[in-house]
Amino acid sequence: MRDTCGRKGILGPSLPCPYSGPPVEPEDSTARELLVSTCGPDYADGPVCCTQEQVETLRTNFGMVDKFVSTCPACRNNFRQFFCAFTCSPFQGNFVNVTRTQISREHQQAVKSVDFHVGQQFSSGFFNSCKDVQFGAANSFAMTFIGGGARNASAFLKYLGDEKDIGSPFQIDFPDSSPGGYEPFDPNPRSCSANDLTSRCPCIDCPDVCPSLPYVPPPDSTPTCQVGGITCLSFVLTLAYCLALLGAISGYLLEATMRRRKARHREGLVLGGETASDTYLSPRSHSRTLVGASSLARHTDGEDSLGGQSGDSRNLGRGASLLDPIETLQPRQYRINTLLRRSFYSLGAFCANYPWLTFAIVFACVGSLNLGWKKFEVEKDPVKLWVAPNSESKLQKDFFDVKFGPFYRTEQIFVTSSLSVTDHSANNSADALAETERLPVLSWDHLKWWFGVEEGIRSLRSSPNNYGLSDVCFKPAGPQGACVVQSVAAWFGNSLDDYDEETWSTRLKYCSATPTECLPDYMQPLSPEYVLGGRPSDDAPESGRNWLEAKAMITTYVVSDSLDVVEQEKVMEWERALRTFLQTQSDISKSNANLEISFSTGISLEEELNKSTNMDIKIVLLSYLMMFAYVAMTLGNGASGQDEEGVTGSLMRWATNIPQLFSNRISSSTTSIDSRNTPRWFPRFPRSILVSSRFSLGLFGIGLVVLSVSSSVGVFSAMGVKVTLIIAEVIPFLVLAVGVDNVFILVHELDRQTALHGPNMLSAVQSYGNNQGPASPTQPRRSPFSSSHDDSVDAISVPLNLTPEERVARTLAKMGPSILLSTITETTAFALGALVPMPAVRNFALYAAGSVFLNAVLQVTVFVSAMTLDLRRLEANRMDCFPCIRIPPRILLPDSSPGPGLGKFAWFIRRYYAKLLLYPAVKGFVILIFTGTFVGSVISMQHIQLGLDRRLALPSDSYLIPYFNDLDSYFDVGPPVYFITIDVDPTTRPGQQRLCGRFTTCNDFSVANILEGERKRRESSFISQPAASWIDDFMNWLDPLNDECCRIRKADHSIFCNPQDPGRRCQACFADRTPSWNITMEGFPEGPEFMRYLEQWLISPTNEECPLGGQSSYSSSISFTSGQSVDASHFRSFHSSLKTDEDFINAFAAAHRIADDISQQTGMTVFPYSVFYVFFDQYAHVVAITQEILGLGLAAVLLITAVLLGSWRTGTIVTGVVALTVVNVMGVMGVWHISLNAISLVNLVISLGIAVEFCAHIARAFMGAGTGIPVDHMSGQKERDERMLLALVEVGPSVLSGITFTKLIGISVLALTRSKLLEIYYFRMWLTLIVSGALHGLILLPVILSLAGGPGYAIEDADEEWMTNATRRHEYEYTPFLTDNDSIDSY
Repeated sequence: MRDTCGRKGILGPSLPCPYSGPPVEPEDSTARELLVSTCGPDYADGPVCCTQEQVETLRTNFGMVDKFVSTCPACRNNFRQFFCAFTCSPFQGNFVNVTRTQISREHQQAVKSVDFHVGQQFSSGFFNSCKDVQFGAANSFAMTFIGGGARNASAFLKYLGDEKDIGSPFQIDFPDSSPGGYEPFDPNPRSCSANDLTSRCPCIDCPDVCPSLPYVPPPDSTPTCQVGGITCLSFVLTLAYCLALLGAISGYLLEATMRRRKARHREGLVLGGETASDTYLSPRSHSRTLVGASSLARHTDGEDSLGGQSGDSRNLGRGASLLDPIETLQPRQYRINTLLRRSFYSLGAFCANYPWLTFAIVFACVGSLNLGWKKFEVEKDPVKLWVAPNSESKLQKDFFDVKFGPFYRTEQIFVTSSLSVTDHSANNSADALAETERLPVLSWDHLKWWFGVEEGIRSLRSSPNNYGLSDVCFKPAGPQGACVVQSVAAWFGNSLDDYDEETWSTRLKYCSATPTECLPDYMQPLSPEYVLGGRPSDDAPESGRNWLEAKAMITTYVVSDSLDVVEQEKVMEWERALRTFLQTQSDISKSNANLEISFSTGISLEEELNKSTNMDIKIVLLSYLMMFAYVAMTLGNGASGQDEEGVTGSLMRWATNIPQLFSNRISSSTTSIDSRNTPRWFPRFPRSILVSSRFSLGLFGIGLVVLSVSSSVGVFSAMGVKVTLIIAEVIPFLVLAVGVDNVFILVHELDRQTALHGPNMLSAVQSYGNNQGPASPTQPRRSPFSSSHDDSVDAISVPLNLTPEERVARTLAKMGPSILLSTITETTAFALGALVPMPAVRNFALYAAGSVFLNAVLQVTVFVSAMTLDLRRLEANRMDCFPCIRIPPRILLPDSSPGPGLGKFAWFIRRYYAKLLLYPAVKGFVILIFTGTFVGSVISMQHIQLGLDRRLALPSDSYLIPYFNDLDSYFDVGPPVYFITIDVDPTTRPGQQRLCGRFTTCNDFSVANILEGERKRRESSFISQPAASWIDDFMNWLDPLNDECCRIRKADHSIFCNPQDPGRRCQACFADRTPSWNITMEGFPEGPEFMRYLEQWLISPTNEECPLGGQSSYSSSISFTSGQSVDASHFRSFHSSLKTDEDFINAFAAAHRIADDISQQTGMTVFPYSVFYVFFDQYAHVVAITQEILGLGLAAVLLITAVLLGSWRTGTIVTGVVALTVVNVMGVMGVWHISLNAISLVNLVISLGIAVEFCAHIARAFMGAGTGIPVDHMSGQKERDERMLLALVEVGPSVLSGITFTKLIGISVLALTRSKLLEIYYFRMWLTLIVSGALHGLILLPVILSLAGGPGYAIEDADEEWMTNATRRHEYEYTPFLTDNDSIDSY
């Protein structure tokens, strides 16, 4: 081939002529100089096979390629050598064969196709020298632009040889083998790692010359000790538990064997000499457990327990009250407890005696607290909700926004086929799983429909200001440039007019393979990964990447963001119009085109997060109605007689007696003496519904819950703490579940006080009361704390008939310290949640703590007054809810028991449950079971993941959920990441060398070089794309070889040329510079000169003539100070595709590690930024924060319980049980796949407070049943058993019915929420907490207290009162504390 023979078209390049003659000398010296300057010294002499015109064309084409590969001499020189040999080599005929010719437009015979025989050595070396050369402005490789993204040498050569409009005007084929007579072109290629300056490339473009970075394991691959498939911790715990279980079983069997042997030996002794009666009469030799036998420790079997005393008997326990003289029964005192009881007694007495004054004072204070509602605000900004204002990532985001402008807003749309194919399993069974997969989305009809939708978006106008896409979109080329729209339509010029049903697929395959040949309007290559998703995974890159099988089309509109509120509102107005338009298209897409659309706009996330549809008002009302119904059904049970007939029984009796109304046999003589059997037309409801129900009291207690929440909102709103939707949706349920507990505890204790001191006192002791007479309300009140000892048993045993006010005061005196204990621990635990820096969580913790505290204050004041009024109404037989109506009292039948009776829960606990826990075998079994639960929880805890699925925070019907599903399934491009550099001066050579990476004198561990090294180990760095190094591209823009880039006027070098200026008036900026521009950076500008060129570069357009221009790619990459010096700059790259929360967390950690490494190596300050970092910053510290807060919480629980209970040992036990409860909750988190994040962390802190409530009342009752027996006393175990039994009997029913069930009811309605966030992180965790807390508090805690509880003290009532309580029995007869079926009735 030689010379040109016309063109194929009007504007196409010239075609070579077929030529079989010898090579020819160049036309003249000018032609020779041009040839040498273009192809090198190899062509300095001798004939060639090209003309000057061909060399000029080569020079022009080389200039286009040099803009991409000039930084790598090996690639640049191999490229020139390749095409110079093909065009001008005198040996051209040895490796080039013209296979076809054509007639050009000038009617000349021209080349149509040729075979170019290239050897394997050169082709591979040529490709290897260019494959890693980067083009930072596009975060891509030069191979994308010069080789179509080729991945091997043959694909590279094929792209170079394919006939195309911009490229070769004829076809160049590269046969694998050469026929006879042809010798392949196979010189030694230049290597990028060679030592000569004409070949060696910088580290960024040649991995072989890069310093190797040490191995860094991925963030999630921290080595852990393992035994087989489990961790060492799990193995050790499992082994230890198995050994303990085996030891316990062996010990039990051994003890049982020895016990049987002793029994046989004892039987032999009895048969040998003793009488059965003597043995049986000794309590110490009784085969049954004597619970109250603590006073028998120093007595022999033959001693009279009511006779002579041992001097040590005065220190014995309450159980000794049945066996020892009265004067030995005074237990030890605890000053703090006495002070609390006196304080609460005084408070209760005031509230009970002056209820209306109490109402006025408290409600006036509450009303003033609610004035804070004037400053009520709801926070809706996701960043302000979920990001700590002083977090490192938030501060870095603010820095980035101010210095470089906020990150772009994206409007992204996924289009998928609504049709799917189902692949059933081979067995075809009914229960076989069927995997559903979407069909490919690309088809002619689908494209036509979607192109029409995109046209509608381009013409979309907002209301009321009529903004369009061009008004808000991001335009990298400036205000007059094109919008950045990433869509398949861009490959077709946004129109299908030039294509049909047969040709569209060819165009799509071509553009997906060579995106540089199908540039969109904004003139940046559009890779198929950005616009197509879901390509079959088995489609290997070498197979052609058949994107026609893609499952989704992806369209992304990039919209500018601004810190200016006016500009933001402008963008948001258009986004609202877009959202409405896409929602309409989504509704009709399936019926019109068999397509499904999922999308997200810039305003979507905030709008959907703040939707009020998460919790329907019906659910809130349902929760309170259910709680009111439960309170109404159970609160009044204790106030009615124990033989009071229920509603169901009354209805059944009425139905049974109705037939008697139609019978003629009814006569007065046959009428039952029981009026309940008298037939009536209407049922006669029991008195408990009319008088004893306490509907109004329960409603009042629930109203106090609402009032406490309202007051808390008022207080914190006045303090500037904003409300979030989570607070509005969750706090009412939390406070309802927690607050109603104290209502039950107070009312149950009041019922007990009424049973002892009410008008219907126990018939067994009624005679004592008749002798003394009921206490008159006008008589001076006798303090329950004053001594009442008398010399007679009767004087001490007779209970007092106290006024309602006195009973209410005693109720608060007894239960107030328990309420104080639980309230302080709950409030402290909730307040500790405020240590979590995330605003939404911190505000939630503050509002919860305030609500719980205020609710407790209201309960010990106004609710106490309300109880007094309700008790007066009850004893006056006035109707509940209608107190003006008085119900006549019924005749008390001789066989009925007066006054309050024993509830079913209390009866069960006294009769069976408490007795069961006394058996040593049961205690051992309980400890083993809960130890196993602990071991399992610790093992499960190790599987808790970090993160919070963004879909959970959305309403279940949100349109963003399908979008996030499609995003995870089909979008394989990671988010951009920026590495911001500060504290470096790029106007100096050392500063430039710390930043750059493409020149020989750049630091080996410069910013650019380290980022390139990290890209090559993407498994640990999560960086997938080459970094855009502004300093390197800026310096290459100055390269005089790129003569279309930096240009100045020939006449005046101080004036830069515009792109429109003709070349004859301009020259390259560094064309005649001394020293000249070179890769050693010797001639690069510094100081003011650097700033002058930098400012010009940033406004130079990025186009085909000069792709290194900085306007499009780097205009926002550099921040200047007011003095026009560089303040900060960033290097842009991309993360690898991130799908899960774990990926995002690991990418966040990796980026910060890289930034820290760069800072250490360069001495400058470097930090990373990506748009998602602010939301994942919490996970860098959440584990440490969890440990810290839970540790502080447990320490607070230990301190509070130890001080208020008066025993460090009991406080330690309670704290341990609380810790086990929290561990159990965390174990269930691992099983239930509940991740650890700020929300679950606060719930764990809340677990501390609520778990204490399950333990506090039992622990105080245990301590209050105490006697002060020394720990090492031989009867200590019996005494602890008795106190445990009394504690369970006394407060166990309240804990079960008043704490456990109320919490279950209050939380159960959260299961109905449409928010998965509330369901998983509140309903599931709180359900686990309630169940675990109840089990630990009612089963494990009593067992541990009975084994190791601290010594008790007197906290109950006056001596005669707990004496009466000790002697009172269900049948009102005296029986010993023997734990058998004969005596258990006493409980």
